[in-house]
Amino acid sequence: MLTKNQDRGTTMRRIALATLPLVLLGVLLGGCDTVVLSPSGYVAAQQRDLLIGATLLMLLIIIPVMGLTVFFAWRYSAKRSAVYDPNWSHSANLELIIWTAPLLIIICLSAMTWVGTHLLDPFRPLEKIGERRPVAANVEPLEIEVVALDWKWLFVYPQYGIATINQAAAPVDRPIRFHITAQSVMNAFYVPALAGMIYAMPGMESQLNAVMNLPGSYDGFSTNYSGAGFSGMRFDFEALDQAGFDVWVGKARVEGQPMLGRAEYLALAEPSENVPKASFSDVDPDLFRRIVNRCVEEGRLCIDQMAALDARGGTGLAGTLGTMPAAGRVASAFGALPFYAADICTAAEAAAYYGKGGVALLDPPVPDAAAGAGATEKTF
Repeated sequence: MLTKNQDRGTTMRRIALATLPLVLLGVLLGGCDTVVLSPSGYVAAQQRDLLIGATLLMLLIIIPVMGLTVFFAWRYSAKRSAVYDPNWSHSANLELIIWTAPLLIIICLSAMTWVGTHLLDPFRPLEKIGERRPVAANVEPLEIEVVALDWKWLFVYPQYGIATINQAAAPVDRPIRFHITAQSVMNAFYVPALAGMIYAMPGMESQLNAVMNLPGSYDGFSTNYSGAGFSGMRFDFEALDQAGFDVWVGKARVEGQPMLGRAEYLALAEPSENVPKASFSDVDPDLFRRIVNRCVEEGRLCIDQMAALDARGGTGLAGTLGTMPAAGRVASAFGALPFYAADICTAAEAAAYYGKGGVALLDPPVPDAAAGAGATEKTF
C-alpha cells in the first residue's frame, strides 16, 4: 500500500510529465516571430486588439469550465465521501449561472466584433493613422494596384507611373489604398505586419486601406494555395521615410525595364516560379482596368462593356449581326471561334430596321469590319 505522501508524489510526477510537452512547445515557439501580435501598422494593431479581446472574453467561460471539470472528477471520485443523490434533477440557482454567464459573454463578444469589423472594413478609407492621430486633410493616399499572377506579384503605382515585381514600398504614416485582383486563380494578399488577409480574385477588384507606422522590411505572401509555385509566391514590403521612398521610386525609373504594356503583361502573366525582383519605368495607365475586366488581349470585349450592354437589355437580334470572328484567336473546345462586337445599332436604328415585332423591314445593317476588334463609338 502507498502512503499518502507517496501517492501525492506519484500524482505530481504525472502532472509534470503531462506538462512537459507544453513546456517544450513554448521553448520551440520562443524563436518564432510573432508579427501578428506585434504588428507595425495601425490597422493590424487594431485587429490584434480585437483578437486578444475576443480570446479573453471566451476564456472567461473556458477556464472555469476546465477547472470545474477537474474539480468534479476529484470531488466525486470513488475515494471521496461525496453524497450520492440519484433523484437530484434541478437547481434554479445553478441554471441561472449556467445560462446567464455565457449569454452575457456572447452579447459582449457580438457587440465588440460587430463594431470592430465595421470599423476595420478593408474598403473603408482610413480616418486615423494611429491612436489619436487623424489623417491630415491634405494627405493623398498612396494608390497601389496589385495583381496576383502565377506565381508572382505585380505592383503598379499609377501616381508615379512605375510597376514592380515581387517588391513593394510605401512611406511611413501615409495611408495606402490597395486595389487587388488576380489574373488566373484566386490568391490571398497578406502582409501580417500591415493588415489582414484580402482575397485576390480574377474579374473582381478588392480593396484594402492600411498604413505602416514603423520603418523596416516586412514579408508579404499569398495564403491561398494556387498551384506548383505557391511556396515561392512571396514579396518584400519596404516601409520607408518619404525621402527613402522617393529614392526607391527613382531607382525603379532608372533601373527598370522600359515599358509594361499589354503585350509585356501577357508575357509576364505566363506561369513562372521563384521570379526575381524587377521593375518597369513606365506603365500603360489603362492596364489595371483591362486586367480586372479580362480584356488585356486584343479583340476581347471588356466585362464593364458587357455589363453596360446587359443593363440596357443586351444587343438583341440586331446586335448579333454586328459581331465578327476574332481573327487569330484559338477555337474553343467546342470548335467555335470567339466573336467580338464590331458594330452595335442604336434603339432607333433597330426600330427602323426590324420594327416593334422584330421582323426586318429593310435590309439589315452591314457590320463595319474595318472598325477593328472591340466595340465602336456606337457601343452603349
